[in-house]
Amino acid sequence: MTDRLYLYDTTLRDGQQTQGVQFSTAEKQAIATALDALGVDYIEGGWPGANPTDSAFFDAAPDTRATITAFGMTKRAGLSAENDDVLAAVLNAGTRAVCLVGKTHDFHVATALGIGLAENTDNIARSVAHVVAQGREALFDAEHFFDGYRANPDYALEAVKAAYAAGARWIVLCDTNGGTMPAEVGRITAEVIAAGIPGDRIGIHTHNDTENAVACTLAAVDAGARQVQGTLNGLGERCGNANLTALIPILLLKEPYAGTLTTGISRDALRGLTRISRMLDEILNRVPMKQAAFVGASAFAHKAGLHASAIAKDPTTYEHIDPASVGNARIIPMSNQAGQSNLRERLERAGLTVDPKDPTLGVILERIKAREAEGYAYDTAQASFELLAREALGQLPTFFEVKRYRVTVERRKNKYNRMVSLSEAVVVVKVDGEKKLSVSESMDETGSDRGPVNALSKALAKDLGRYQAVIDDMRLVDFKVRITQGGTEAVTRVIIDSEDGEGRRWSTVGVSANIVDASFEALLDAIRWKLVRDGASA
Repeated sequence: MTDRLYLYDTTLRDGQQTQGVQFSTAEKQAIATALDALGVDYIEGGWPGANPTDSAFFDAAPDTRATITAFGMTKRAGLSAENDDVLAAVLNAGTRAVCLVGKTHDFHVATALGIGLAENTDNIARSVAHVVAQGREALFDAEHFFDGYRANPDYALEAVKAAYAAGARWIVLCDTNGGTMPAEVGRITAEVIAAGIPGDRIGIHTHNDTENAVACTLAAVDAGARQVQGTLNGLGERCGNANLTALIPILLLKEPYAGTLTTGISRDALRGLTRISRMLDEILNRVPMKQAAFVGASAFAHKAGLHASAIAKDPTTYEHIDPASVGNARIIPMSNQAGQSNLRERLERAGLTVDPKDPTLGVILERIKAREAEGYAYDTAQASFELLAREALGQLPTFFEVKRYRVTVERRKNKYNRMVSLSEAVVVVKVDGEKKLSVSESMDETGSDRGPVNALSKALAKDLGRYQAVIDDMRLVDFKVRITQGGTEAVTRVIIDSEDGEGRRWSTVGVSANIVDASFEALLDAIRWKLVRDGASA
């Protein structure tokens, strides 16, 4: 026998309370569509009437299998549920489910609301009953429940029992401040169930202020709660909410949950988890967290030579799940800690088969270690690593020769008599015995300067003769700079991410005391890798 566990996503509401996060209506629609394809049961879209974006989302919410849910608060003191315009705005969103938040901590009732406990209990009951009377599924978010239970368990139970008696489908126990420990969450959840609210009517909503949100959620599930609330990538106010990109694979893949609970998410849909996680980061213009469990780029990266050697024999030696099950991939990075096991694995992934006894393997490894001592990093710059290896193996064609380049930055007045910057780059290359000079400015269509690296990139890729058609679909998608040493001996490392029309994405690295030189090196590697991979001939 298995129990059904329901997944409730609040990325669009609680996740939007993250500092610096503000979704547009179109972005909310795209995220909701992705969540529905994943298979969550509820998608909380926001608070209708609280802001124009949330209201617009409910006016044009996508058609989903998941239950779109509107969020709001219980009726205000002194008003009936029928005459509270704030509650009416939530109901007017027309969603199948409505989640109302209410106070369950006596301190908050007295301090924040300034009313008596009995009146607050009555407000909860009447609000939930009004939602149910409208034919909607009612959820009650018991705000500060664990703090309230700790301070006054009788009243905290009275409040949630009132919501349950009024017809709430779910009583959601909220660790609003995020400070409750997992053992206490489990104990209190069990006591609520013992007090008369069945586990299949209880949800859990935790915050990550002690880095325990996922652990606290699992403790509540262990105690019998059957609804889990969280956000994609752990978005949320302060330190965030329980991270669904960690919780979902735990519940589907790890014992005891995989054998005793079912969700609306299939194993096939789970393979899209990494893509959805990174889609959200793309929308937010954030760099994905490499160390994120399950979906991070480093979640299955094996840097140490000892690890890579064992992984080659049996991946389970250092992997607790198959990376493909969550749509991720194994990475064997190259670094100064790497051994020949890493090297052979990395070469094979690049399509280079080398005899284990080939002395060139040692040459490549020594070159990598020497260059990393200079400031290079090949952990993520896989394209530059491949070029280094091909050069050592004698498999890197010389497509063209860079004769010289120059970058200038000028400050001058524009037509509006404002001082603006203009970057210009000149690159001279020799292709098939012919010198070609290219000049490019970095100004975009709005008249804004995109910077010297942009100008350099455009000039380098402007005219490469017979290779031009191969690189025309390339574009620079990310540019990262790090100073690897301080003071007068500073060294700049540049990592550039490029993409082409086939959706391939690759990273290259350049190092120099001069940021322009470091950038040019990485740009040059990006073009050379593209020519190699597309089979261009020298």
